[in-house]
Amino acid sequence: MRELNFISTGKLEWIERIDPKLITGDDAIVRPIVVGRCDGDTLPIHHRVSRAMQAGLKTGVIDAAVGSICGPVPFQGPFAIGHEAIAEVVETGPYVKNLKVGDQVVVPWSVSCGRCKTCRRGLTSKCTTARDGRTLAAFGFGPASGHYGGMVSDLFRVPYADHMLVPLPVGLDPLRVAAASDNLSDGWRTVVPHLAARPGATVLVFGGGGKSIGLYAAGLAVAHGASRVDYVDTGHQRLDVAHSLGADAHQRTGKAATPGAGYDIVVEASSTGAGIRNAIRATAPGGICTAIGYYVGTNTGIPLMHMYANDVTLHLGVSHPRAILPELLDWVHTNNFPAEKVTSHLADFDDAPSAYAEHATKLVLHRPAISQTSQKD
Repeated sequence: MRELNFISTGKLEWIERIDPKLITGDDAIVRPIVVGRCDGDTLPIHHRVSRAMQAGLKTGVIDAAVGSICGPVPFQGPFAIGHEAIAEVVETGPYVKNLKVGDQVVVPWSVSCGRCKTCRRGLTSKCTTARDGRTLAAFGFGPASGHYGGMVSDLFRVPYADHMLVPLPVGLDPLRVAAASDNLSDGWRTVVPHLAARPGATVLVFGGGGKSIGLYAAGLAVAHGASRVDYVDTGHQRLDVAHSLGADAHQRTGKAATPGAGYDIVVEASSTGAGIRNAIRATAPGGICTAIGYYVGTNTGIPLMHMYANDVTLHLGVSHPRAILPELLDWVHTNNFPAEKVTSHLADFDDAPSAYAEHATKLVLHRPAISQTSQKD
């Protein structure tokens, strides 16, 4: 079978691997049919960061957590890449009771057992069992986060399958929720729970770093009844998408960082130190700011005294998609939410090595399911 590997900046290749096998009775083997490229994958693909980050770790300029997730030389190739997939089940172990061959399922980016204390709290990306002492257990980050491989593969093994794999609602187009494993779920957690607690709240989204996450957040905020949604970015194409999703789109130029201040809910998806500082200062007293980016430096200059004076809550942390996927998928299906508007590039799965390296807001790879292929034959 083929497995897409990151080799070096701008270079990805298919590597031939032995087909995966069931290791335990609760495993499943799946075949991805839709794969989304996570916003975070573009960092090593488009920027030569590996050696610089290694030096930063040694000097203490970059936080040690980066090394614990990505290894002592972060993003050093080759490693299997990709962690957003809709897949079809092709084989199950004898203990798997809730899935059958042919089911189409979302595979969360992080591995979790569903039974440990952290999983029961909804912190599925910090599963004690799967991590086994590591910072994360995840697909597509390299061996420091476990030997799970990447999701841009002809086949891959999923442990704890009954818990991990979330079936698609009947009739939901997989291309609509291509990013459900990570980026769409990430956008959901930044706004949906907070709008449920504060109906009609105002929302500000800084986009551009987490290119698709900010757009998902803006669209979900509009759809969940925010009284005002402002989206700020530098990219014209993303501004157009935000507008099509119902947000007020604003070009960020120079020091004009925000269209105003005093937002109840702020999403920081620019993934910059300046962005997180601006986001905090744009948050209303008693408001909540969620930052979804990589802030690898040890000195981000977060304005703690401003937060204290204005009772601002800053939430920063990995997403936990498995905990919210059933609700998210049902809501998208029931409400016909057009998440596919964020997809800027759609490519054939076989073209993954070249397509995955493209500069794009949201790249999605796809191929027919086995059942569709059989029907054509």
